[in-house]
Amino acid sequence: SAIDGYSRLAYTEALPDEKGATAVAFLARARVFLAAHGISRINRLVTDNGACYRSTAFARAVADLGRHQRIRPFTPRHNGKVERYNRILADELLYAHTWTSEHARTSALTSWNIHYNYHRPHTAIGNQPPATRLHTTVTNVQTANT
Repeated sequence: SAIDGYSRLAYTEALPDEKGATAVAFLARARVFLAAHGISRINRLVTDNGACYRSTAFARAVADLGRHQRIRPFTPRHNGKVERYNRILADELLYAHTWTSEHARTSALTSWNIHYNYHRPHTAIGNQPPATRLHTTVTNVQTANT
């Protein structure tokens, strides 16, 4: 998951592994998603200390960004926005329903992410969804029926 620190806009994917190449590809897709919402500059990228974030491929991919900051080991609170998002994701989607397959759960992620970004109120931003803090308008938003 990638979270914009100001708007709390989230981009999430279920990935098959935690390799450097997978993290690089995810970062590229996350940057496209954020840019489509008017967030074209990344000042700081905060990650944990997973092997994929310490890889040479990932280091090359983030070289053009402002700063890559790794949190202190065993201190997830330093990456609080993503950790909180992961908890909300688990509570409201991943473990809130009985899924017949992993594919069904993964498929639900896309529509839930739309709900999170455009419909779910956040107390940290005045009980508004993250999309209200964006400077651009997205016209292809579908209603959330989750």
